[in-house]
Amino acid sequence: MTIQRMDNVAIVVDDLDAAIAFFAELGLDLEGRAHIEGAFADQTVGLDGVRSEIAMMRTPDGHGRLELTKYHYPEASAPSPAVPPPNTLGLHRVMFAVDDLDDTIARLRPHGAELLRQVANYEDVYRLCYLRGPAGIIVALAEKVG
Repeated sequence: MTIQRMDNVAIVVDDLDAAIAFFAELGLDLEGRAHIEGAFADQTVGLDGVRSEIAMMRTPDGHGRLELTKYHYPEASAPSPAVPPPNTLGLHRVMFAVDDLDDTIARLRPHGAELLRQVANYEDVYRLCYLRGPAGIIVALAEKVG
């Protein structure tokens, strides 16, 4: 038995509307929103009394999805430190291929995106950068050169 596909990556955010706006500006499509609660939610995530809202965002090619989750109860806990460095154990980053890196960064800045350092050139094949997005997550962007 093997897996069929990777269905989605879930990201817990503190402001669902802002996260939706950020990823929509990046080019993902809002597939839908839903309120999640009840015994199945408690059993699935291992918390009691879960009340959350999710937004499913789909990549333009239809193959990748992000599940943005806002916990109303229990309240989400903040990481320590509040803005963990890129070498923190656990989920490191989400990377997207873009056709115009500079334009993408410019469009995301009004949504709170901040470059970790600067755009780098990888062997004249890719222009790459890491930036902080909603809830401090690291989003990586890659533009193929030439």
